[in-house]
Amino acid sequence: MDAPKIYKMRIEFTVPRVADNKRIFGALRNAVLKSGLPFEPAKINKNWPRLAYGPVLGYGQESLGEFADIYLLQKVSPQEVYQALVRAAGPQVNIKRVERVPYALPSVVNLAQAAKYQVEGNFSAWAPAQSLTDFLKGHEAEVVVTSSNSAIAQHIPLEPYVVACEQPEENKYFLTLQTVNGKTLKPQYAVAAWLGEPVLQGEEFTVPGVRFIREGLFWRDSQGGLHRI
Repeated sequence: MDAPKIYKMRIEFTVPRVADNKRIFGALRNAVLKSGLPFEPAKINKNWPRLAYGPVLGYGQESLGEFADIYLLQKVSPQEVYQALVRAAGPQVNIKRVERVPYALPSVVNLAQAAKYQVEGNFSAWAPAQSLTDFLKGHEAEVVVTSSNSAIAQHIPLEPYVVACEQPEENKYFLTLQTVNGKTLKPQYAVAAWLGEPVLQGEEFTVPGVRFIREGLFWRDSQGGLHRI
């Protein structure tokens, strides 16, 4: 018997600023379950839909657009998928758009190779000696992550992760970070290193009074260029 044809739909959605980021995936999964769409079952649980969710939104981060792929057993138009999900989604998920993508293309979880963040805050209390942009240009810029007893310290160079850093306004930066050998860098860590804030290993960390907003995700072409998903 031939395997059933699978149709892949890519969803862009947003979540409220106060959302519990650990529950975003569950909220999206519940929306698909309630939508009535003919989803392909997940391998780990046949009662759940197969989903590929983009890079997890970190603690203390907001987002202007998250992505997920859902897999359907029947051909349904993107507009029908959009309408079904809008009806089923609760207050934790705001569906922005839906598009069909070829099944053979990488899922969004494997596609995203970089992320752009808005970093906003009044940094005068820390009195940094230079801008974040200039700090990150330094070849020795690094974040130090220590254990609770300070016995172990991990030194993480920032340069390999930083694609770009721009400062359009006095208290606002656009920071683009890429994946390096399968590892990502939290934007909070880059800002912590700049401001001299301590980072403790294993703790959920953010910088008080600073907003970190994931503005977009990017995929990388064969020439190394980055393109917005």
